[in-house]
Amino acid sequence: MTGASTSRQDLPVGANPFSRRAVLAIVLIGGALLLALLWMVGTGAGMGSINDGQAQVGSKGLTGYAAMADYLERRGYALRRVRNEGALNAPGLLVLTPPPFADGKAIEKIVAAHRHTGPTLVIGPKWVESRPQADEKAVKTGWVRLSGTQAPTWKNFLDEVTVAIGPISRGQTANWRGMGISGSLPDRRAVLSGRGGDLVPLIVASDGRVLAAFLDDGGSYSGLEKLAARRPTLEVQDERLQPLIIVFEPDLLNNYGMARPQSAELAERLVRAAGVSPGGPVLFDLTLNGLGQSANLLTLAFTPPFLAATLCLLLAAVVTGWRAFLRFGPPFMPDRAIAFGKLALVANAAGLMRRSGRLHLLANPYADRARERLAQALALPSALDVEAAGHAIDRALASRRPDAEPFTALVERLKAARGPHDLLKAARDLHALERMLIR
Repeated sequence: MTGASTSRQDLPVGANPFSRRAVLAIVLIGGALLLALLWMVGTGAGMGSINDGQAQVGSKGLTGYAAMADYLERRGYALRRVRNEGALNAPGLLVLTPPPFADGKAIEKIVAAHRHTGPTLVIGPKWVESRPQADEKAVKTGWVRLSGTQAPTWKNFLDEVTVAIGPISRGQTANWRGMGISGSLPDRRAVLSGRGGDLVPLIVASDGRVLAAFLDDGGSYSGLEKLAARRPTLEVQDERLQPLIIVFEPDLLNNYGMARPQSAELAERLVRAAGVSPGGPVLFDLTLNGLGQSANLLTLAFTPPFLAATLCLLLAAVVTGWRAFLRFGPPFMPDRAIAFGKLALVANAAGLMRRSGRLHLLANPYADRARERLAQALALPSALDVEAAGHAIDRALASRRPDAEPFTALVERLKAARGPHDLLKAARDLHALERMLIR
């Protein structure tokens, strides 16, 4: 078997296979990808979608609250989706959407801790979700099928409050009213309501059942009582204990109910009732729905007081990278102070004369050496003096080139020159004459 041979031109030793621009592009692209990876690790982005069909803020199914969150964001509220338990005590309205069988002690712990820093809104669960069949068409990610209802059983959280699920009677319309607005429920067959001695109703159904209320547990909530009587804003007098609002019927605020404009208006009124104005923080909890994440070292690195050390390290990395970029390529061999060879010797001597400013002193020696070389080439007697040798060279030049400038005239012009330009021109003319006669 025979094949065609290929040849390649090897790179010289010490040559760089990449240009400076190519290496700079590689470094910048690699740095951007590293920063993107660090951001994804720190924020949890790209680590799995939270659109899982549950009754939580990231879900786009009927029971989720993605529509409510999107509406509040568009209305100017600073909305955060919290996946770290340590961030639940941040100022702002905390919205909890626990599942039916969540740990009541965990809910009580979160609510009790947050009410010292901000209001809390708890939305109860009702629906039992199931995933659509695989062969169903036009089904999007996160969509669910409502297969039943289940009242929450949160033991050790608001044990004095009882909840119940029941239909709206046939003689009643499936409507709700309160806080100055009214609307309709998407499903009259199963309505979740609550009752208890410490509840002050905010939203009631057409048959009088309490669908949303705030808890009057000893704090001064006269503002909420007035709000329940159609006052648009809330004034909380007890700053030590912030309000706790409970929405028993989830269809008032979930994606199922947010298809109606009255539910969107109700969502904002509840947020304003808690004392949060547009631009204020609203925190949606994801930890109770099993989507929590612990704080990682990367997140801590960008949190005070570690942020200062991180910035110093980044600055040092930038300086090191810049120094490496300037040093890019093979090292240069230092030149010798005195190079080898006649050419280097002449160059060093010429450089010394140029820096000393004594170029005019070169005229006489250069003319004498040119006369000696011409006298030898023309076989002139060695006994001739300088003047006689010059005239003999003039006669030899006149016999060959009558129109050429005489040798003696060139010598006088060379000796009379003072500037570098005139000196160099006279020397070149003399050198050209010498080459013509020697040929």
